[in-house]
Amino acid sequence: MKQTVLKVQGMSCGHCVNAIQAALKEAGVSGTVDLEAGLVTVEYNEGSVNPAGVIAAIEEQGYEAAILE
Repeated sequence: MKQTVLKVQGMSCGHCVNAIQAALKEAGVSGTVDLEAGLVTVEYNEGSVNPAGVIAAIEEQGYEAAILE
């Protein structure tokens, strides 16, 4: 199992957390959302998901996302 941490800007409430979790599910991954830190930890099987696709799914919900380095 591989983990990637994303910095997500624009989250401010529980609705935002739900929208991000729905986007993760749609992208075929699971993850945890830390609203206060603005971070999303994504877990997936290596080779099965493209992180850029996960970022795109989050951005389709109206948030800015990038891999935390």
